Amino acid sequence: MQKTQVDIQDQFWQDYSGLIRNTVIPYQWEALNDRIEGAAPSYAIRNFRIAAGLEEGEFGGWIFQDSDLYKWLEAVAFSLRHHPDPELENIADGAIDLIGQAQHENGYLNTYYTVKEPGKQWTNLHEAHELYCAGHLIEAAVAYYQTTGKSKLLGIARRFTDLIDRMFGTQPDQIRGYCGHQEIELALVKLYEATGEERFLTLSRYFIDERGSKPSYFIEEWERRGKTSIWSEGTPNLEVYQCHLPVREQSVAVGHSVRAVYMYTAMADLARLTDDDELRKACERLWDNTTRKQMYITGGIGSTHLGEAFSFDYDLPNDTVYAETCASIGLIFWARRMLQLEAKSEYADVMERALYNNVLGSMSKDGKHFFYVNPLEVWPEASSKNPDKFHVKPVRQPWFGCSCCPPNVARLLSSLSDYIYDVSDDGSKVYTHLFIGSEIGFETGGCQVVLRQHSELPWNGRIEFSISLSGTAGSAAFELALRIPNWFQDGRPVLKVNGTDLDYPVENGYAKVARSWSDGDTLTWLLPLETKLIAANPQIRADAGKAAIQRGPLVYCVEEADNGLPIASLSLAGEPELTESAAADLLGGCMVVEGNGQVVDESAWTENQPYQPLRKQTRPVRFKAIPYYLWGNRQAGEMNVWLRY
Repeated sequence: MQKTQVDIQDQFWQDYSGLIRNTVIPYQWEALNDRIEGAAPSYAIRNFRIAAGLEEGEFGGWIFQDSDLYKWLEAVAFSLRHHPDPELENIADGAIDLIGQAQHENGYLNTYYTVKEPGKQWTNLHEAHELYCAGHLIEAAVAYYQTTGKSKLLGIARRFTDLIDRMFGTQPDQIRGYCGHQEIELALVKLYEATGEERFLTLSRYFIDERGSKPSYFIEEWERRGKTSIWSEGTPNLEVYQCHLPVREQSVAVGHSVRAVYMYTAMADLARLTDDDELRKACERLWDNTTRKQMYITGGIGSTHLGEAFSFDYDLPNDTVYAETCASIGLIFWARRMLQLEAKSEYADVMERALYNNVLGSMSKDGKHFFYVNPLEVWPEASSKNPDKFHVKPVRQPWFGCSCCPPNVARLLSSLSDYIYDVSDDGSKVYTHLFIGSEIGFETGGCQVVLRQHSELPWNGRIEFSISLSGTAGSAAFELALRIPNWFQDGRPVLKVNGTDLDYPVENGYAKVARSWSDGDTLTWLLPLETKLIAANPQIRADAGKAAIQRGPLVYCVEEADNGLPIASLSLAGEPELTESAAADLLGGCMVVEGNGQVVDESAWTENQPYQPLRKQTRPVRFKAIPYYLWGNRQAGEMNVWLRY
């Protein structure tokens, strides 16, 4: 694919870009330095200072705490790419200097093993996250180098990667292992693409190929440690780490959901770059299982808090759900790589669903509070008193002891421009995956083309494109492919070129317009948004007899703040008569949906009467629903996505 510069020019997304740049990144820097009053300490910067010999103390936080700083640096790099900020860059340079001071002479870099367990490096690959942290270091280093041209962090990462390359492999003097938390595999691909050094791609492929081989490295390693572990008991559960089978033989998503989708991302990368058909087919099988049988309507994945994991097909409980923010972000990474393998609208559909609902919903409107878990049903009292629901929070938290999600959100939203388009190497094909107002420049046939997209999503479905040409050629021939979203199901969207309706072929869910374009040409793509009731597959038992509200890419929910208590007694009327209206003064402005519902008539029940003969006494109400991504931004209260009918 042709490397292009994409600039987002979209009010909805520019608001988030500004929030990330002006609030989230500075706030997270304060959190990493343990300067947020009332928030769980991070210890990240402190650990690096101790490892660098700049202060005394004990290691603090989780074993993988280094990765929070690396993800923050990656978010900074993406932000600087579009919005240069000398002061922020200076802060990042200081953090990079600190990382360099903590690096060992042989290239090794990990504050946990430097401070807490020196000499025990590489003795617990299945739990200790050394390679996972190295992967996030690599990703940050590549992003920072590509944005600023500064190579110090890249040099730090390469020295560590050189050590890893020497230590891991199939030779007799090498460790024949792999990481318990996949991440380095996809990072090595980025390092290969940034440097052109084939050995990084080879090392990534080694980690993928070795995974699931017999005998199990993790079990042998556990036995060598005297069958001791950091936080688990008994023999390592290989499914948790997706190493129960060689990756090419896997067809069902199992285990820790973030680990899984990070691995699937690397598999898709390698399938594309090495033309590995078996790896590609495995990706396609796993995609089908994950998105068609184990994904929530919000784009969340991972249904159980036990192991932050997938459970089994169609097991998607709403009130004990996990749906970790990082898992949806990983799903977006994977969808993006699948689009690079083959432009199919279903990949972009999932990318859009997870982005607009689960990921955006994980962060508050103020940019300073976050969800780790993203439920579809909340009862605050149960969250505080039921041990099976302690993980489900009714309000976002200012920070977490395990704070992998907040900097992950920051780096994804800072790099959102990378997810909108694909342009073929020769510029003859341009795919639009996401309808986000933006400008992209590319070259085709010796002509410089600027394609400008104006989008009114997520509130309205009118999208317009304009073409600007420069160079000696008077026209430019290329094919523009526009995704037909799966939420549009009313025939074929209307497409106009220079105001005239145009018929078009459809391939893999994309409308294609191939023509010789002139300077000033315009294309209009009309995707009328309608509020719809969505049913779940009958095998999803948690949603039997229920419906969800969706309008365009946005899933809706009902909150206590608008509808009173108890939300669980609210159901749809026989004729819901849904209406929609703009609410400029609600939660920064949004489109609300109202409808006819009914609630149980509580006057038919006496106090302390848990049961009585069924009489179905209800009273009518008019309910209000708001976009799911906005829930929890007012007072703590009940929330529900699925409504009985």
